[in-house]
Amino acid sequence: MYSNFKEKAIELVKQATEEDNAGNYQKAFQLYMASLDYFTTHLKYEKNPSAKSAITVKVRDYIARAEYLRAVLDGQTPEDPSGDAGVGGSQAAAGVKKPGAAAGKEDDLEKLKSSLGNAILEEKPNVKWDDVAGLESAKDALKEAVILPVKFPQFFTGKRKPWSGILLYGPPGTGKSYLAKAVATEADSTFFSVSSSDLVSKWMGESEKLVSSLFALAREKAPAIIFIDEIDALCSSRGEGESEAARRIKTEFLVQMQGVGHGDDKKRVLMLGATNLPYSLDQAVRRRFDKRIHIPLPEAPARASMFRIHLGDTPNALTQREFDDLGERTKGFSGSDVAIVVKDVLMQPVRKTQDATHFKKVQEGGKVMLEPCSAGEPGAFPATLQSLADKGQAQLVHPPKITFRDFEKVLLRARPTVSQDDLETYKKFTTEFGEEG
Repeated sequence: MYSNFKEKAIELVKQATEEDNAGNYQKAFQLYMASLDYFTTHLKYEKNPSAKSAITVKVRDYIARAEYLRAVLDGQTPEDPSGDAGVGGSQAAAGVKKPGAAAGKEDDLEKLKSSLGNAILEEKPNVKWDDVAGLESAKDALKEAVILPVKFPQFFTGKRKPWSGILLYGPPGTGKSYLAKAVATEADSTFFSVSSSDLVSKWMGESEKLVSSLFALAREKAPAIIFIDEIDALCSSRGEGESEAARRIKTEFLVQMQGVGHGDDKKRVLMLGATNLPYSLDQAVRRRFDKRIHIPLPEAPARASMFRIHLGDTPNALTQREFDDLGERTKGFSGSDVAIVVKDVLMQPVRKTQDATHFKKVQEGGKVMLEPCSAGEPGAFPATLQSLADKGQAQLVHPPKITFRDFEKVLLRARPTVSQDDLETYKKFTTEFGEEG
């Protein structure tokens, strides 16, 4: 069956070449792309190594030609990769016109935006600086790099330049991505939130173009911030076992990051990266981040604030002293660990209500509601959640307030997720390359 894919691919390439030589570049581009789909499918089934290698070489030529035609159709003037013996021949390339040139800059931007999917964060996440508990040094550094250059450009003149790259590193769950959300909310800049899946393509050479497009679009939309979470997935250390595609992506990142922050005040682009594995980063990429901030596990006061923040407006009977006690009891917990504890605690009143055998009437906002209670409490009457539902009183039932005892029950089985060995690794990296946040 796979031979049919090869035959179809060859047929399409033949048509593409004819259209290319005739100067019908839009049609030729579409035919080249269609043939590449068939070639890719064929290569999955091809077992002969020499045949597979020969086809791969040809496919690279077709990809290069297709990329060249696309650039020309987009109004650019790229160097022709085809050569005299290439697809379409240099004579066809010499006669290429630029039918898309009149489309203008806005069309080019839309094409870039389309190729990068949902990388641009159109709606702000609504996370304020005050919502991030602790991490005052990290917040100050981000304000210095993001807020001041936009609001007070007169501060950064002469040799005084704002930071162009900030790396946030530390244990998982400590708030690195949450800090980025606060930056997106507070900064008066275009915010790009990018993952490795946005920039990795199955087509040879396409990933580098996406990286280049990302930075080009950011400069067009400047002042802008490019945030890449888990940046080690894209920019890990270069080694012998590394694929050619991965190496080319890193090289493009290095080239583009070298140019970040070199425009005028109104064309600034800040590169913001986050990683749990700082030692996995390529050293050249690490050097491009001129400020590297350790995001440590939260201290007791910050943990106490996190408990309050995560509870939000959920009815509870906790005092400030009890929140402080929770902060002291959870040494070694990350922000994510605290969030999981609170999530479990939030279900405790629901479980009490579900297992209750007695209820009582209470006044809530001028309305009579039913609340679970022990059998000995005044006004208690025997009932279950199901029996109340059968009587049509389900809407009157509400769970009791969260108490400190609910937290104590959950903390008996809760454990921190960051080991001491991990903490030593971050401490070592901070001593060598970073600074405390």
